[in-house]
Amino acid sequence: MKSSNLPVKVGLLGIGTVGSGVFNVLQRNQEEILRRTGRGIEIAMVADLDTARARALVGPQVQVVSDARAVVANPEIDVVVELIGGYGIARQLVLEAIEAGKHVVTANKALLAVHGTEIFAAAHRKGVMVAFEAAVAGGIPIIKALREGLSANRIEWIAGIINGTTNFILSEMRDKGLAFDVVLKEAQRLGYAEADPTFDIEGVDAAHKATLMSSLAFGIAVQFDKAYVEGITELDALDIRYAEQLGYRIKLLGITKKTAKGVELRVHPSLVPAKRLIANVEGAMNAVMVQGDAVGTTLYYGKGAGSEPTASAVIADLVDIARLSGVDAAHRVPHLAFQHDALSNIPVLPMSEVVTSYYLRLKVADETGVLARVTGLLADAGISIDAVLQREADEVGGEGATQTDLIILTHDCVEARMNEAAAQIQSLSSVLAPLVRIRKEELA
Repeated sequence: MKSSNLPVKVGLLGIGTVGSGVFNVLQRNQEEILRRTGRGIEIAMVADLDTARARALVGPQVQVVSDARAVVANPEIDVVVELIGGYGIARQLVLEAIEAGKHVVTANKALLAVHGTEIFAAAHRKGVMVAFEAAVAGGIPIIKALREGLSANRIEWIAGIINGTTNFILSEMRDKGLAFDVVLKEAQRLGYAEADPTFDIEGVDAAHKATLMSSLAFGIAVQFDKAYVEGITELDALDIRYAEQLGYRIKLLGITKKTAKGVELRVHPSLVPAKRLIANVEGAMNAVMVQGDAVGTTLYYGKGAGSEPTASAVIADLVDIARLSGVDAAHRVPHLAFQHDALSNIPVLPMSEVVTSYYLRLKVADETGVLARVTGLLADAGISIDAVLQREADEVGGEGATQTDLIILTHDCVEARMNEAAAQIQSLSSVLAPLVRIRKEELA
């Protein structure tokens, strides 16, 4: 990179929602940024298929092209900011930029969760930085916290609400008692959910982010393919209501935890005690809890998406690069917080080996002995019960009803044991519908 008193020249690949935010915030706050870095950061080149729209956004002082490779190949460009998204062309462009000796900033959590090992290895070989603060939780500086702020700690676990779309849907289901499908349509109308919301509602987006946080926390390779992923499409407003009566809220959590056997990496709906701060994160907001051995529990809260919140994180990465580009690569903070040759091969555990507790809801015949049979099967499996809520039949189905809801909260057990017990419970003739099972996380 050029002399440290010259501006850092940036090439943007894509100037959609985030790219336009990056341009606007840089323009608005350039004086403040200059005071922080001691050198300017200027967008010199933009690649976008809609060149007319891009020119209208950035004005005549910025070169606009339709071919992203022209940005990557330009020797004047110091940093390539990849905002295209996806696994395909974005991967090629990032690798080509690294090969050309350029630093890379990306908001592409999917790319890094799937191809991060390859990308970080390439960057290590070339001595360039790949910065990705914007890839997890938008404007919340959680990557910085894990890579630097908490580096004195052994991280024990992380639990986060890291997808605003699903948190908005769950908040609306709870507040208004509406079904999932109804709230999803409203989320799409308001712009919180995409026309194709699959990555959000099936938990994939949150799993991409949890994968990156797991690598940073425990110094392991990026292993999205080993994450357990479960979305919110099967959640019933009835369970949200019952959870509330028991003192819990249901949230889609990304969880990673280090245990004696290995690392847990999972995304699924979870009952969280209503008294926890994270349980009260509503709407499209994000929050991440990190438990460290020295610091205890820390919580990071803010906007997880949007033009300027995400731009805030992209520009923070550009500021870091402006400050550190002249520093020998061996003395920079490693991409995944741990030295490249010190990454651990601790295994990511299959879900069957994860230990957690459960909320169970059973639709059962309103007859004597049902509760005893169910609790007996749990006891035989070595699963102890924390609480039971048995509804009167007429509360559930009206006067003369012959079936009722039975809700059980368990203590911790291995998932494999719960799988066996659930199958036996389901086979009882008095259990009249598929058993509903949601994991419970005390986050204590």
